[in-house]
Amino acid sequence: MSKDLKKKAEELEQTLSMQLNLAKQESEDWVKVGAGVLVGGVVAFSIIRMLSGKKNKKTKEVLRVLEREGLLDEETERKLTQKQRSGFLGRVGALLLPVLINYGKQQFLKQMTQKDIEKGDE
Repeated sequence: MSKDLKKKAEELEQTLSMQLNLAKQESEDWVKVGAGVLVGGVVAFSIIRMLSGKKNKKTKEVLRVLEREGLLDEETERKLTQKQRSGFLGRVGALLLPVLINYGKQQFLKQMTQKDIEKGDE
């Protein structure tokens, strides 16, 4: 009886170790994907910050020059400082973003299932 219990305990330990190894391998893939998304977000954020900062600096400089020349009135200041409405590309981007995200997700899942199938064949 104790031999059977020892044998089952060894089998369970082996099964557990195999499951842990598999979980580690899968988590490495997810960490890589997460790192890629994080790096992409940081790059996009920094680019947007740099571009928006330039526009604000130029606007402030123009306002300062117009005020110095005496050409600045309320309407001109409002036109220079108000937020611009999004154009055609902004609308198209807002429509295409969910479609592209869904497509990317499908391709990623397709790749992952192919890797699982290849591992199962080996």
